[in-house]
Parts: sequence; C-alpha cells; structure tokens
Amino acid sequence: MTPPYDPRTAMNPQTNPPPYQGRLLIDGQWCDAADARRLERRSPAHGQLVAVYAEAGVPDAQRAIGAARQAFDKGPWPLLKGAERARILRHVADGILARRHALARMESLENGKPLAQSLAEIEGAADLWQYAASLARNLHGDSYNTLGAATLALVLREPIGVVGIITPWNFPFLIVSQKLPFALAAGCTAVVKPAEVTSGTTVMLGEILLEAGIPAGVVNILVGQGAVVGEAMVSHPDVDMLSFTGSTAVGKQAVARSAATLKKVALELGGKNPQIVFADCDWEAAVDAAVYGIFFNAGQCCNSGSRILVQDAVADKFAEAVIARSRQVRVGDPFDERTQVGAITTERQLHTILAHVEGARQAGATVALGGARLDRPGLYMEPTVLTGVTRDMAIARQEVFGPVLSMLRFGTLDEAVDLANSTLYGLSAAVWSQDINTCITAARRIEAGTVWVNTFLEGHAELPFGGYRESGIGRELGRFAAEDYTETKTVHLHLGARTDWYLPPA
Repeated sequence: MTPPYDPRTAMNPQTNPPPYQGRLLIDGQWCDAADARRLERRSPAHGQLVAVYAEAGVPDAQRAIGAARQAFDKGPWPLLKGAERARILRHVADGILARRHALARMESLENGKPLAQSLAEIEGAADLWQYAASLARNLHGDSYNTLGAATLALVLREPIGVVGIITPWNFPFLIVSQKLPFALAAGCTAVVKPAEVTSGTTVMLGEILLEAGIPAGVVNILVGQGAVVGEAMVSHPDVDMLSFTGSTAVGKQAVARSAATLKKVALELGGKNPQIVFADCDWEAAVDAAVYGIFFNAGQCCNSGSRILVQDAVADKFAEAVIARSRQVRVGDPFDERTQVGAITTERQLHTILAHVEGARQAGATVALGGARLDRPGLYMEPTVLTGVTRDMAIARQEVFGPVLSMLRFGTLDEAVDLANSTLYGLSAAVWSQDINTCITAARRIEAGTVWVNTFLEGHAELPFGGYRESGIGRELGRFAAEDYTETKTVHLHLGARTDWYLPPA
C-alpha cells in the first residue's frame, strides 16, 4: 500500500517515492515519445514534482491510431464472444480495486482533490467496469419475421471501429471509465488521451489492462497536449468515433475539426446547473446539498450545483444558512483527512475563477463569502457565495468551474422553470419540495439530462448521463451505453425464387 503523501517531507525519498515515470502505451508496448520529449506535473497542493511522462507528438499519435486500426481490422477483439470480453473487463475491475490506494494517491497528487474523494472515485470507476462487462454479454441486434413469406431480415449491431477518447482533468479516472469499458464491451479498439495535467491514473490503468489480458493495440494511451495529440485524433480518418469530455468551447472545436471525416462524435460538456429550492423544502437537506453541490471537488465538476434558485419567501433566510454552513467547509491539504475541499487543479483555472468573481462584483453581485485566493502555499481558493445575482449577469449564465455559488430568487414555479432553462446549458438540475406535484411538474419541464428530486449529485451505472443543448451530444452509462459504440446493419434475406424485374414484350 502506498503511504500517504506528507508535504512536510515531500523531498525526502525515504518518506515519499520518487516522481512517477509514465510512458506511452502503443500496440501493447510501453515506449518513449518519438522525439524523446518529456512532460512534468507538479502537485497543485504542494508544488512538488510528482510525475514525469513521455509526451506524445503527432508521429506517436499516428502510430497509436495505426495500432488500434490494425487491432480492430485484423485482431481478435471484435470477434471475441461477449462472454470473453466480459471476463477481461471484470479482471480490469478487480485490478482497479487491488490498486485503488495507489490510484487514489496519484489522483490526489495531480488533481488536488481530497484523498477520500479520490478513493471513492476509483471504487466507483471499478463498478463501471463491472457494469460494462454485463453489457458485453447482452449486446444484441434484432430480427423481423413479419415481412412476408419470402423475407427474413436481421438487424446486426457491430462495433463502430477505432474510438478516440479524450478525457478532462477534473475526474480523470472516473470519466475514462465512463467511456473506455463500454467501447471495449462493444468490441471497439481505442486511443486514449488523458488531460496532460492528470495523466497518471490513466497510464496506471494501462498497466492494469495489460495484466488483465487486453490484446496488443486494443487500447493505446497517449500523454500529450490537446492541440497536438487531440487534434491528430479528432481529424484522423482512421478514427471512426470521438468521445470527448471537456469544455463546451473545446467541444465545438472538436466537432468542427471532425467534420472533414464525418466521424461519429459523442460530447459531454459544460453545465450551469440549478438547484431549485421551494419554501416547503426539507430545510437541512437542501442547505447541505447546496453547500455540497458547489464545493465538492472544489466546484470543478460539470454537474456542480453552481446556481441556487430560492423562492422569495425563504430566500434571505436560506442564503444566511448556506453562508453559515459554507464558513464551516474545511479547505486544506488533500492528504489531511479533515479536508473537504482541496486545491484548484491548475494555476490557469484559479485565475479564471477569480476573474469570474470579479466580473460578478462589477456587475452588481455581492460577494457574501470568500472571493479570493487563500494566502498559503498551493492553489487554494476560498469557498465563495454570491448573493444579489440576477439572470442577466454573466455569472448566472457562464460556467465558472470553481467553488463559486450564485444565489438567485424566484416567485412561482413557472418563474423557477424559466430561470432554470435560461442558460445555453442543460446538463443537470435539482428540485427541492415536499410537494410531489411541484417536484414532478418542475422535473418534466426543466430542460436537462438529469433532474434530481430532493437530492443532488447521486449517480448509478444503470442511469444515462448527458445533457441538452450546449451540454453535449449523446449519453454515457445506462443499458444502452455499449450500443453507442456500434453501427447497425440490416441483413435482408430473400427466400425462394425471385421475380424478374424486366419482362420482355408479349
């Protein structure tokens, strides 16, 4: 078991192991980049060097895509029985659980999130691999025996081919596990590019995949810059499908770049997710969910509950309760078991968050709590609550991706729904009321891929995940997840003699 990371002795090799050394996984082999370029990652919480990677370039991306293409066209993986693919996926899940402490440690070092949250993420990801294994055995097509005595038709589901998978830095291991096992369950091969600042757990996953028996070339892993490796994956004609999670702006660029090859694209993008709080809510539960929903993972979450819409009758009282509860949130070292909010993952993101807060202040919002960088080593941000936010302000519409909560007011259910739907996003939302009619009416009218009722940020492998409008295209998870990585083929069989089309003149 890997020991906890102690920043006080970070440079003592007897206390903490040396930086992780990551290489590229191409065609079943670990290798350095063609140009020998290296990439370093420092902990956002401590500033210490925690990993050094081979940094892929275009030649490496082309070689990885070629390996995935060969493995799909000539290799055994697409032709294996579903039961055999399921067996290997279960082995991967077991391998993840066996190494969960090392994986969680790496995640916290690179991402900055509390260790307990990283561990929960890893264990949740293992469950996704188990669920995908069940889909590998249940993926099937259809048949039609009602088209007449001379016709029998089959509808086959075949793996789409090579899938390019690009994942973000906020939940690097969970999100690759929302994509890769389902692509593998369908019989696809893949090239995976994790975010360059949080590549460690994905590279470690490569080790687990090889140990589980994944054939060479079926999964290739490239650490590198999005503008280089990602661009190569998005535009390459041998990549049949792109599965991307990240910002809406980059997702739009990916769609534009992929247009030349007309590959299938699945996108999980941003959100400006509302929690609608009615006056008759379960008070303590709603206050807790408001605080948890924005400060979990330091607000660096596409599903973050970054907007609280509160009914006028209780708006002031609810804001006071949320601010009081937020003052108690513990920000600190990811390896301190008391920490609830860790570091912001990158310096660039911290500056972006601060700029959003300043913009809100200038627009007339009140910074009721926080609003600044913490005066301590590392990339830490104060838990921040903004009141007096109105729908016309940028902070009410734009994704901040940080620990910044905007509080707005409404009067009626109609106003609440209208306000909830007033952004370009539609990823998730929550409704808080003890009146089931209010909950169901609002849930049916809110334009979002997930609507929680009297809870927030819960997820299960069985339930589809994705958004409306600029929150993305397609869905992950659920019983149809593996089908997203397939093409349908109609096989039309004619029985008996066929009537000639051309009849000679009498």
